[in-house]
Amino acid sequence: MKNTLLRTTMAGGLLCLASASALAAMAPADVARLGKDLTPTGAQMAASADGLVPAWTGGLTTPPPGFDAGKGYIDPFAGEKPLYTITSANMAQYDKLLSPGYKAMLSKYPDYKMLVYPSHRTAALPQAEYAQIAREAGQVELANGGNGLQHYEKTSVPFPLPKTGTEAMFNHMVRFRDGGYQYYPTEMVVQANGNFTPVRREVKVAMASAMGNPEANRLYYYLGKVTSPESVAGNQTLVHEPIDQAEEARLAWTYNPGQRRVLRAPEVSYDSPVPTSDGLRTNDMIDMFNGAPDKYQWKLVGKQEMLVPYNTYKLADRTLKYKDLIQANHLNQDLVRYEPHRVWVVEATLKPGERHIYAKRVFYIDEDSWGILAADLYDGRGELWRVQEAHSLQRYDVLSAIHISEVAYDLQARRYITYGLENEEKLTRFGIPAKLDDFSVAALRRSGR
Repeated sequence: MKNTLLRTTMAGGLLCLASASALAAMAPADVARLGKDLTPTGAQMAASADGLVPAWTGGLTTPPPGFDAGKGYIDPFAGEKPLYTITSANMAQYDKLLSPGYKAMLSKYPDYKMLVYPSHRTAALPQAEYAQIAREAGQVELANGGNGLQHYEKTSVPFPLPKTGTEAMFNHMVRFRDGGYQYYPTEMVVQANGNFTPVRREVKVAMASAMGNPEANRLYYYLGKVTSPESVAGNQTLVHEPIDQAEEARLAWTYNPGQRRVLRAPEVSYDSPVPTSDGLRTNDMIDMFNGAPDKYQWKLVGKQEMLVPYNTYKLADRTLKYKDLIQANHLNQDLVRYEPHRVWVVEATLKPGERHIYAKRVFYIDEDSWGILAADLYDGRGELWRVQEAHSLQRYDVLSAIHISEVAYDLQARRYITYGLENEEKLTRFGIPAKLDDFSVAALRRSGR
């Protein structure tokens, strides 16, 4: 289904769209570069000048020997040793490679460290997806003042060479996720003393482009159910995610087992807190950023080489328990792998007259997978408040770089929250069949009963 969203630009504009050319589709000459000096998703094919970031040679498309889908992912780089370790004592030496968020973590927690490994550009998609990206790259444009897409069909990279911050963010929001999946993410609020209680969920996600009868202006469908602890078990959330949320607000419903009622939930958006997050995570922090971009002015700062979490297979090791991963103040940093990669830096500044708990947000987006790997969140005083991190790995069995977990550190409260870890849960199932009826309000009611 083709979603052609021809909208009028909203008064007040969203971005720095200084001219009509900012809305233009990718030039034919640039489209022709895909698969040549640019990767099929728009990244630089060549290695970095300093050699720290290697050339892209196709990514990781074959499971390593011994891989068993029923036992979880094997680390293809398990034999590698860190090149070096960054601590508060030597962080000045690596200043240009560190985001303000990582500098703050190193300064605040004496035992915090970053183990830096050789860089591997493992991100890869199916060949059919590359063909779709090339097919639509010369036609997709921003619409509705930057809040939506026009001439969009189902590409996972509408803007291989982004010209604005919003274009880069849309690449993140519509990136390839193998049609849909069912997974069992665990959420943990970690107190200053290291105590935590796992909140478990069962979640089903279906991308609209992979369904036979999606509604117009739909990106994906989401149905999530809390399964434990008992105090919150049974709570459910249903979301129909629009592509353009300025034209049509997010459609969300909740089911409360105590009331046995399905209610519309317009609050499931923007900076309203996720109920089980103890105030540490807003709804638009899920997946690092999601939802309508209309509250911010977006600036594409540019591309730079930085240290980011990458190929974090150690965190997916199913022989580990949550107590092995969770520590006071931060995750067990012996299990987090950092590599030098090129990232797009996007700065979001709250628009005059808008309200949000974050006055500024800076996102660091992987040039290969278009996933946000890190983010710095600032309060209304301009002080760094929270630091986000996504733990990325190439899921070589389905050719998708969906990250395995997220963490958000609250520098002011000295607490943090993790989301998505599955070490003690059932394995994610990809490519599951889904139909629109699976994500209806009636299905939510039936699931509650």
